[in-house]
Amino acid sequence: MALKTELLAPAGNLERLKWAVVYGADAVYFGITDFSLRSFAGNFTLDDARLGLDYLHQNGRKGYVTLNIYPFSNEYDELMRTAAELDEMGADAFIVSDLGVMRALRQLNLKTPIHVSTQANTTSWQAVLAYRDLGAKRVNLARELSMEQIKEIQRNLEGEQVETEVFIHGSVCFSYSGRCAISDYLTGRMANRGECTQPCRWNYTLMEEKRPGQHFPVFEDERGLYLFNSRDLALFPFVPDLVNCGVASLKIEGRMKNVHYLAAVLSVYRAVLDGKAMPEEIAYKMLGRVSNRGYTFGFMKGRITPDDYETSTHKYQSTSVMVASTTEQMHGEQRVCRVKNTIQAGEQLELLTPNGVSSYTLPNPLVSLEGESIDHANNQDVILLNNDLPPYAVLRRVYS
Repeated sequence: MALKTELLAPAGNLERLKWAVVYGADAVYFGITDFSLRSFAGNFTLDDARLGLDYLHQNGRKGYVTLNIYPFSNEYDELMRTAAELDEMGADAFIVSDLGVMRALRQLNLKTPIHVSTQANTTSWQAVLAYRDLGAKRVNLARELSMEQIKEIQRNLEGEQVETEVFIHGSVCFSYSGRCAISDYLTGRMANRGECTQPCRWNYTLMEEKRPGQHFPVFEDERGLYLFNSRDLALFPFVPDLVNCGVASLKIEGRMKNVHYLAAVLSVYRAVLDGKAMPEEIAYKMLGRVSNRGYTFGFMKGRITPDDYETSTHKYQSTSVMVASTTEQMHGEQRVCRVKNTIQAGEQLELLTPNGVSSYTLPNPLVSLEGESIDHANNQDVILLNNDLPPYAVLRRVYS
């Protein structure tokens, strides 16, 4: 019997981990304070990791820990001590990039399987088998592959006892599988040490050496050049083919993204993966509710074209803003809700829950946590709403 394809979600902290579970993730990947390629994601302490793994396992989900930094020699002892603690906690996999880390982990004889990160830029079935021979249970296939190339890899892996994983959604690094040094040179923050400042999203023009101070845009555009500014990946139309050819895990990027992003994106891919009707225009509409740079199929269609880059602006776009979210807490018979942006009593909003999207009208007046009637609420206020609202619901103001 074929294994069910996994939907794998990111989490930058414990709160986001719980949201990922509620919105349908089969597994969650997260980094810890050290040895992760997302130093600014919030990340987990070892105590957080234990709590997160316990929560995931109690809910029948898995937790993968990223140890995908490229460590220097003097960092191995601490990395291995950390891995041993995570192994004792029951981590379901270590996501690694570095061959030295793979070798060191195998020498520890830990129970935790090894998954090979996208940073390893695996583009062939031969490389997948090489990693398998080095002890890897799963290999993430490079985002530079087309659907046909993935199918070819899968055909050659039949019966080989190794899984594959493919990124299906999220930000795309302009550099080959994320191996970039621009941040290192321009800011002193090393991308391959988890410190990328995303200078590829900045506004660039050209300047000729003998004409200092004269800036020349490559396009007829006063805003400048955004040559590196790739659109975000959105591969929901390819999910059936990826499942049918045997990819074990469909991975969403975004450990630095907020709970609205997690809820919105997971809602779409959970529905598609479960075979529910999701017309393409509806999927794009729902994905457009969260911050994005426009969407692309990337290399999945065979090659990159100018349409895969956003040359008109470097700004993010969104058709909605999250204004509040419900919590697990009840206050008497009412649901406790945290406000993120100013809301008005009686305002009509869009409600996103794990069961779908609907309209929702705020009560008039609003009721504060102290029981006072109010006509509006601001960021960080707490209000009380209907008891029929589920926890982990998103209330958002829609612009189009």
